Amino acid sequence: MSQRLGDLLVKEKLITIEQLDQAVKAQKDSGGKDRLGSVLVKLGFVSDEDVTNFLSRQYGVPAINLQYFEIDPAVVKLIPQETARRYQILPLSRVGSALTIAMVDPTNVFAMDDIKFMTGFNIEPVVASETAIMDAIDKAYSVEKEEANLENIMASMSDDVDVELQEESAEATLAELEKGADEAPIVKLVNLVLTDAVKRGASDIHIEPFEKEYRVRFRVDGVLQTVMTPPIKLKDPITSRIKIMSKLDISEKRLPQDGRIMMKMVLNGKKKQLDYRVSCLPTLWGEKIVLRLLDKENLRLDMTKLGFEPESLEKFQRAIIKPFGMCLVTGPTGSGKTNTLYSAISNINKPDINIMTAEDPVEFQLAGINQVQMKEAIGLNFAAALRSFLRQDPNVILVGEIRDFETAEIAIKAALTGHLVLSTLHTNGAPETVSRLMNMGIEPFLVATAVHLILAQRLVRRVCSNCGEVEDIPEKTLIEAGFTPEEAKSVKPMKGKGCEKCNGSGNKGRAGLYEVMEMDDELRELILVGASAIELKKKAIDNGMITLRRSGLRKVMDGAVNLEEVVRETINT
Repeated sequence: MSQRLGDLLVKEKLITIEQLDQAVKAQKDSGGKDRLGSVLVKLGFVSDEDVTNFLSRQYGVPAINLQYFEIDPAVVKLIPQETARRYQILPLSRVGSALTIAMVDPTNVFAMDDIKFMTGFNIEPVVASETAIMDAIDKAYSVEKEEANLENIMASMSDDVDVELQEESAEATLAELEKGADEAPIVKLVNLVLTDAVKRGASDIHIEPFEKEYRVRFRVDGVLQTVMTPPIKLKDPITSRIKIMSKLDISEKRLPQDGRIMMKMVLNGKKKQLDYRVSCLPTLWGEKIVLRLLDKENLRLDMTKLGFEPESLEKFQRAIIKPFGMCLVTGPTGSGKTNTLYSAISNINKPDINIMTAEDPVEFQLAGINQVQMKEAIGLNFAAALRSFLRQDPNVILVGEIRDFETAEIAIKAALTGHLVLSTLHTNGAPETVSRLMNMGIEPFLVATAVHLILAQRLVRRVCSNCGEVEDIPEKTLIEAGFTPEEAKSVKPMKGKGCEKCNGSGNKGRAGLYEVMEMDDELRELILVGASAIELKKKAIDNGMITLRRSGLRKVMDGAVNLEEVVRETINT
């Protein structure tokens, strides 16, 4: 079209023959990279507008000034940047089955056929100058620059990791969201966030949208730390990608959703199977996603390695081998209750014992144990599962959590009728659990008879073994914390000063603090007469119970944990 365009412009007296010859020579000198119209504009013989208006009149195609046209980003995604640059075209808008594209050469039928085949839409061309189109392409496809930035962010986070999603088969409702979620940089970024969490030893991943910021944080050793801030426009693609991986509805943005991602990854030459529990919650600026990392390798099933004091462990082991009764594990979310219960049932898991669990959710799959996932939406709750369990000839029943009177009542009755029942409650300490059960409506004589042992626990950060050093703490402070005057003179509390190994925090890994209250006749009598939690605690301590604070102080004396951590997590008695 170039030469024809030149002749037509001469015929219209917009340029002279000499100017045309000069432009053709300049075009040849540049290797023919630039179109003749663009060369004429650069030489100042015509303006962009002159060429565009002329082509519009000549071919009966509308002209457009791209400077004042707002391009739909969703439509831009229909045509790859390489194709747009090769044909010097730009998709502008879509109405029904018609796609409007701006073209430098509206006679290029090959380009139009290619775009029609690629998108499946009928093509409606409009004409614009080469300079305007190339500038608009740079602007419209600026996401490429963000992808380059993403590569840099990802490179700084971690090395390449082979990732394979297990059983990924979900159909998205919104095609555009699905397409954005499947773009290579998004897939790579999400995989990298998931695998980097494993490398850093994170227990949770928080992906949070705000008005002007998009933030990714990891919870490492119980403390949240920011690891990256992706561009805010990647919010929807990242959310959609995680929803697709966890088989959630990507079109539902108004209601909370829960799902699960199962992945296989190769890390340092070793194959790992990972499990993530996914929770999506609509917030003011978008959906916040929290992923709980369930790594089987971090599950300690050997009870002797959980951090129990010897006398406390002996009491717990004695309680879980009884043929009936109830053992309760209490503590806040993230205090290791599930790990303790799994360790207990793994310890007693034998071919001649029928163990059944009701969990919400099932965090780890254990061989030889019948695990049931709760589904509130269809009426399968803890109470319903417990009723059914009693018809399944169980020896041991694990109830994920006692939340209401109905569940508590059935669990207590099961414990009294020849079953060992293990469960959890959310209370601050072991003695307070008795009051909690009675507040739910359980009679004191049932609590006193059924409950054999209550274990309260916390997790505190360990002092980094690489940078730990003796901390100078006044004796008065040590005594106030709970040490005896004799202990305060000899104890050498440790504190990490911060190093590369612990990311400057001074702490690496976590240790458990345990308070084990074993029911004896004296405690049962106090429960029957309605004694308070304070009275129960005093009697339990007199009978040899190690409190959470004392458990922590013992670990301070061993140099395992920092005194500040223990004081923060426990209440002095």
